[in-house]
Amino acid sequence: MAPSALPNFSSSFLFPLKTQKSFKPPKPLTITCSSQEPKKPSKNPQRPTSRNRKRTRYGTSRRSILKKTFTQEQVKFTAGISADPHVGIIGGGMAGLLCALSLEKRGVKSTVFDTGMHGLGGRMGTRVIDPQQFIFDHAAQFFTVSDSRLSKLVDYWLEKGLVREWQGLVGQLELGGRFVPIPPSPPRFIGVNGMRPLADSLLSETSMVNVVRPCWISKLEPFNGMWHLSENGKPRGEFDAIVIAHNGKCANRLLASSGLPLIARQMKRLDLSSIWALLAAFEHPLPMGDGKVTFQGAFVKGVDSVSWMANNSLKLLGSQSNGPHCWTFFSTAAYGKQNKVPQENIPSQTVEKVKTSMLEGVEAALGLPKGSLPRPIYSRVQLWGAALPTNTPGIPCIFDPHGRAGICGDWLLGSNLESAALSGMALANHIADYLQSDGACPEEFAVGLEKEFEAIEGHDIGQFALAGVESSLKQHNEMSAFQLAT
Repeated sequence: MAPSALPNFSSSFLFPLKTQKSFKPPKPLTITCSSQEPKKPSKNPQRPTSRNRKRTRYGTSRRSILKKTFTQEQVKFTAGISADPHVGIIGGGMAGLLCALSLEKRGVKSTVFDTGMHGLGGRMGTRVIDPQQFIFDHAAQFFTVSDSRLSKLVDYWLEKGLVREWQGLVGQLELGGRFVPIPPSPPRFIGVNGMRPLADSLLSETSMVNVVRPCWISKLEPFNGMWHLSENGKPRGEFDAIVIAHNGKCANRLLASSGLPLIARQMKRLDLSSIWALLAAFEHPLPMGDGKVTFQGAFVKGVDSVSWMANNSLKLLGSQSNGPHCWTFFSTAAYGKQNKVPQENIPSQTVEKVKTSMLEGVEAALGLPKGSLPRPIYSRVQLWGAALPTNTPGIPCIFDPHGRAGICGDWLLGSNLESAALSGMALANHIADYLQSDGACPEEFAVGLEKEFEAIEGHDIGQFALAGVESSLKQHNEMSAFQLAT
């Protein structure tokens, strides 16, 4: 990686992570992992209370996951750290990518495992539809920077042409078509070619980061002082430490029998709501009650099925856009909850219901007569089943020094991409400090294992917009005597 690819932060550039409170090992028995072959953990052959409960290799029932989480034994590594340590990072969103970049800056190599079929980025998702070349940012819409420590990295991205300021008109749209602009403060940034290309570009100059995708890590096993990762029985490598950089039910399943009960318990405390995304392309600019839509993005107020809408064509292509107008619409969290289905297999009738309902919501928000919104020439719906954290521990990362495992993600600090980046950086520096200590005095490195969670309040699209927007909305609404629905 070029020396300028990542600003030269010190190892403590983020928050002071070492806690003064002594680390309390869990009460269950421990599995000691030294240089010798460990004893296999004792199995608990408790049968489910219901004979009819469906069981899978992942233990999909919530009750099963909870039981495994709180009865598993704690892994306790005692072997020294490798001379050339290697960290396995599960999840290639912003938090995982910035963790890998920051580890490289500290001289630590890593491997990022990501499930993405089309690229990295997680919720930094951009979808291009061929052959029409329709383009949609279908998750994170933009980001803001309020932390000076992250702004140095964003300055580098600006210099490299990876991001630019979004100068388009953004505001609040009330039911009936009343639009009020929001001042562009703090500045809003977008990926030049969409959010996903930005994610893919982050690792382009690295030399100590390996990426494996698509890959779905299904098992974590401690053995001979190392973590052994596998994908459906296929070995994926041995690592001195591991990072969980994703969340939701898949992370809970992975941790349920990992030997990391304290990490698993904190992950299980996270509550997530759902958001529907509707991607729709229209032949011509959308009409409004008083003319044509001139804004590029809007927080929607007073509509049950829509909380955000943005014109990707104007946002990403600007004046060069002379084709169809590609819009991204997000539902409210309440609508997502009311219409939640298994996101891996969405029934066709649900697709049509959500599409119709959200388009009707757009029509109402724009102040158009019922049935007058033009039909899209292309549409697709997607359910983000684990989109919005509703609670947070308010800390940059979580780390179990005895299990040599940590968690990073936006939800640890709030609900936005800036939080994800800061979390990944913080965990990377913390792990690097721990590795340099050769695992001595592990209690000094325990972070967040007992931290309580607090509720998050904010606009429905949460991390799909980003830090700083909430304060802008609040200030604007106070001046305009409006009250933003949360």
